[in-house]
Amino acid sequence: QITEALLKERDKQAKWNGIPLLLQKLYEHSHPNSDFSQCHSILKEISPLLSMEAMAFVTEDRKAAQESAFPNTYTFDLFGGVDLLVEILMRPTLITQKKKQKISDDLIKDCLSILYNTCICTEGVTRRLAERNDFVLFLFTLMTNKTTFLQTATLIEDILGVKKEMIQLDDIPNLASLVSSFDQQQLANFCRILAVTISELDTGSDDKHTLLAKNAQQKKNLGPSRAEINQATLLNIPGFIERLCKLATRKVSETTGTSSFLQELEEWYTWLDNALVLDALMRVANEEAEQSSTESSDESGLANTSTRTQLPQSMKIMHEIMYKLEVLYVLCVLLMGRQRNQVHKMIAEFRLIPGLNNLFDKLIWRKHSASALVLHGHNQNCDCSPDITLKIQFLRLLQSFSDHHENKYLLLNSQELNELSAISHKANIPEVDAVVNTDRSLVCDGKRGLLTRLLQVMKKEPAESSFRFWQARAVESFLRGTTSYADQMFLLKRGLLEHILYCIVDSECKSRDVLQSYFDLLGELMKFNIDAFKRFNKYINTDEKFQVFLNQINSSLVDSNMLVRCITLSLDRFENQSDAKVAEVLSECRLLSYMSQMSMRMSFLFRLINIIHVQTLTQENVSCLNTSLVILMLARRKEKLPFYLRTLQQMEYTEKYPGFILNNFHSLLRFWQQHYLNKDKDSTCLENSSCISFTYWKETVSILLSPDRTSPCAIVSYIDEAYMDIDRDFSEE
Repeated sequence: QITEALLKERDKQAKWNGIPLLLQKLYEHSHPNSDFSQCHSILKEISPLLSMEAMAFVTEDRKAAQESAFPNTYTFDLFGGVDLLVEILMRPTLITQKKKQKISDDLIKDCLSILYNTCICTEGVTRRLAERNDFVLFLFTLMTNKTTFLQTATLIEDILGVKKEMIQLDDIPNLASLVSSFDQQQLANFCRILAVTISELDTGSDDKHTLLAKNAQQKKNLGPSRAEINQATLLNIPGFIERLCKLATRKVSETTGTSSFLQELEEWYTWLDNALVLDALMRVANEEAEQSSTESSDESGLANTSTRTQLPQSMKIMHEIMYKLEVLYVLCVLLMGRQRNQVHKMIAEFRLIPGLNNLFDKLIWRKHSASALVLHGHNQNCDCSPDITLKIQFLRLLQSFSDHHENKYLLLNSQELNELSAISHKANIPEVDAVVNTDRSLVCDGKRGLLTRLLQVMKKEPAESSFRFWQARAVESFLRGTTSYADQMFLLKRGLLEHILYCIVDSECKSRDVLQSYFDLLGELMKFNIDAFKRFNKYINTDEKFQVFLNQINSSLVDSNMLVRCITLSLDRFENQSDAKVAEVLSECRLLSYMSQMSMRMSFLFRLINIIHVQTLTQENVSCLNTSLVILMLARRKEKLPFYLRTLQQMEYTEKYPGFILNNFHSLLRFWQQHYLNKDKDSTCLENSSCISFTYWKETVSILLSPDRTSPCAIVSYIDEAYMDIDRDFSEE
């Protein structure tokens, strides 16, 4: 509506670079009956002005870049450019079937590029586009076109990243046929987009949320969340999981011919966010090209292509790694979702595990190439190379795959499964059903299964490596659930116990996360296993070493309490056995002797109750409450409960704070009832890990909470009237 004369006059002073005038022309040429031919040439003039800024924005630090530094994109948006382009793109959807207008692919590409560049440089544009649901769903329909696929995918990813409400995949028109139209390359890129739609929005800090807040949230959300509905939608797409498994397990040499990849690289060049990635890739490529000219590699290219178009091996590898990352992430989220069992069945059937096992040395845990690549991606602040992220994603997948699931034995190969059976026969114990029932045609092949390969790299990992945490978590989830002697012996024979102790004691590991994962793993490895305690004693063979070990345990009970629980439970079981070997280990083992002292158990109990409060309970530290309960349940079995409670009372008096431990413990147990007696709560974990029936857990808590002040097992009997403080209700404050 502003006159052309005025726009021309202000243009120089305002440094608008003629953008408002160009937009006015664009507006005139994009009326409903136009053929858009003029629009394209106008866009060609606007495009470079914006892409230069976007280029600068990507190469400079995004944080430092201020809006004022990017006047062109700002001007473009200010004069309605963004809305105009959205209107041009969506025009064909408004016209009746008879006279369908066709917008050329190049025009669509340019519109998308300009929108993307404006999103990068100008605050608020992405958010505005995200609020237009019709536009977001429309973008998905553009993905059916191969030529505009990459541009569309990149823009959608940006928009979904800021969208407040998660989109419903169900709303995308013809989703199943859209997905089936993708080739494998597009499917991998599509997984990047899916990642945002199937992950719960705040999963990142799951362990940090207080349980009170989480329970309150669950009461509000009665139905499944959007992410869960989206997961179900994906699982209903025919052949979807099978294609993901194929993508995750294909070898680099199987990737499609060279030419389409080169063409895609050219597209990426025009496509900003990945320009940096490509520069980095090209750098590696040149290094590799120099190397590979001296040595020929069987996979380095197809015989019939000329040397010029052959892609260096490392570029193919990098490309493949970036794909596998996205795919493994999606599989991992689905494995942790509501349809876990269905996903498990499919993943086993499509031989994901043996496939990953075959890629382990060449791709997943390959020797690092010279250049460390830094990619921008899921998170701008983390400098993860794709290599590193792939390893972590792979370990997370193993962890969710074997956690409390019978399919975990697919991580072994046939010989290793036979070894498990042999261990059981030798020890004269029945084989685990899951081992017997494992379908041998779906297990790993090759010399080693995935689990043993993982142990190998775990032992070689440098002390300060960030992988240690994930490796320990993955192996620990294999041992979780009902304790299996054969599984433990399988790992003990491979030197795992000594490796863990070396890390905890000799290298005096300092990282809290790694220590916690090592203590948890050690607990699962040693629980009820007399041979493990014997090995422990052989390794920790001096008082100095034992003292270092104790200092590590005591440095943070939140991290080590699962190990304390395992030692307490094992000691209790060993004391009730009349076996000469057990008696010998009991008398010799430093760790068991230490834990058999009443004063030590009381000291642990006192500290475990003291470090947690109802208001600060999280998924991570609630285990301290359960460990303190285990100590008291074992005391109750021996009819020592009153003695333990009286000792806690005396300890309070010594500390000059009568009532402060027992009042807190009373509140914690009331919360325990609320939390674990909820019908959705899964109590089998508590039973399996302790071998104490859940009924006994419940009874013990009720006895401790009894209001009867004359009962010798009720907490209230040990708090003087004056110090009673147990009637408060919990709230989320």
